[in-house]
Amino acid sequence: MKPKIAITMGDAAGIGPEIILKSLNNEYIYKICKPVVFGDLKVLEKAMKIVNLSNRFNVIKDLGDCRFSYGTVDVLNFNNLDINNFNYGIESSMCGKAAVEYTMRAARMCQDKIMDAMVSAPLNKKSMQMANYKYSGQTQIIGELTDSKNYSVMLISQNIRAIMLTDHLALIDACKAVKKNKVYKMIKLANTSLKMIGVSNPIIAVSALNPHSSEMGLFGKEEIKEITPAIYKAKKEKIDVIGPIPADSVFMKARDQLCDVIIYMFHDQANITLKTLSFGKIVVLQIGVPIIRTTVGHGTAFDIAGKNMAKEENLTEAIRVASECFSKNRQIGGKESLIKKSSLN
Repeated sequence: MKPKIAITMGDAAGIGPEIILKSLNNEYIYKICKPVVFGDLKVLEKAMKIVNLSNRFNVIKDLGDCRFSYGTVDVLNFNNLDINNFNYGIESSMCGKAAVEYTMRAARMCQDKIMDAMVSAPLNKKSMQMANYKYSGQTQIIGELTDSKNYSVMLISQNIRAIMLTDHLALIDACKAVKKNKVYKMIKLANTSLKMIGVSNPIIAVSALNPHSSEMGLFGKEEIKEITPAIYKAKKEKIDVIGPIPADSVFMKARDQLCDVIIYMFHDQANITLKTLSFGKIVVLQIGVPIIRTTVGHGTAFDIAGKNMAKEENLTEAIRVASECFSKNRQIGGKESLIKKSSLN
């Protein structure tokens, strides 16, 4: 069964509309899923001209209106943008508000099993905040909307997976946030999430915070006081976890397929490695929430928006990963997503 996937347009002033249309111009997408774009038809029509494609739009009110056919883009039209006051590459409260609306609607429909998964084009944090939303990003929107308490994101690049213990924090604050209970909960979350996507016996590697894993406390006490006790606690629960391993070498464990995921202590530990390896190809999978949601590993790219320069491969891969997660979750006992409501309104 091919999953029904909601693809949210993100910030209209960014590259989201362009990469969506380019991805849906790939027949492969329609072989693995049933995509529906959540966005504004006028903006999508403008983007279609920019990317020099001639696919047809099918505006829907109900899933029964969808064609799910290559060459036709099914669109749930929110009609929430004024095309006459719209400019690429510029932050605006209008675009920020619209992007949040797409995200919230898609998440609710995934919760209600109307859609099986969602894939997010990037939104712009400043535009979102101009619209008086205080979220740090779409991850927080979905976490709060689903009333999830312990959630995070998993970065996926080929066979490499990584989770960040802390995300968008100043480095000094990130170091202060490395606490035993937080590390333990993240190990538990990683273990559960990997099993949900089909890894039957996960091996989890935990990065150190300090150089050389602190050399038995010479370069900091976090490994001794916080990270190692969390690992021991998880081991007592039969979780296969190793570490703390120095951050400059833990990646080798993933490269050599000796672990299934790495838990890094802060943002740049994970991103420097992965972006060096696969910039523009990283898929972000949200974990710890009751829905399947992926997104791209890049931002709105305002500098190239509206210029037909954006490459769609990252979004195409995000759609593939979402489809694969749905399939694997069903195979290991996840309930089939049934249409519980007939209307999209």
